[in-house]
Amino acid sequence: MNWANTSDERLVLNLRERKKRRTRDALLRAALELFATRGYEETTVDDIAAAVDVSQRTFFRYFAGKEETAFFVPRLAETLVVEALRTRPPDEVPLEALRRAVLESWDAINEAIEELVPIELHMRVYRVIESTPALLAAHLRRSAGLEEQLACIIAEREGLDVDADPRPRIVVALFGGVIRVTERLWSAGDDLSLDGMRELTTTYLDQVGPALAGNWRAEHSP
Repeated sequence: MNWANTSDERLVLNLRERKKRRTRDALLRAALELFATRGYEETTVDDIAAAVDVSQRTFFRYFAGKEETAFFVPRLAETLVVEALRTRPPDEVPLEALRRAVLESWDAINEAIEELVPIELHMRVYRVIESTPALLAAHLRRSAGLEEQLACIIAEREGLDVDADPRPRIVVALFGGVIRVTERLWSAGDDLSLDGMRELTTTYLDQVGPALAGNWRAEHSP
């Protein structure tokens, strides 16, 4: 076996892969910059390709369409949360496992995003998603799929049949509702930082238990 030739082939493959990744990342960043400054509906695939000085055909080698670029980074974050939930200690109750999976994976999410695009750009596009009907609808569909995946993990952790016992889906739906409230309030506020979103998420997740167990009317009684 010619080890020199094998080494050269691996080097060429590595160079090709790095070049492909640079092109993909450049297209992704160009798309997000255009969405954040011009608007999602006002941006075309041709605009994105032109910003990187490549052809439309090259764009479609990396992405199925511009919607995929809008959700590329959120999908990465979701994957990290799913993996974090899978590794939570088995003695944690479901809602606490979900809470810790989100909050304790935040630093890893931050690092993963920074490898692709600036955090500030990601957060600006998050607001674009919330304010663009087509993207918001897609986001809600994606969230439903993510919730089903999380419910299946919770059911497996608890030794339950997700189709026979409604509790995994109920607890994940509750958790997902809290996240949606957080996203909506954050996107309407003035603090677009990741720390601002993290603080708001923590605050609302911490209020779930007391809110469910509390007597709201008693708080306003004379």
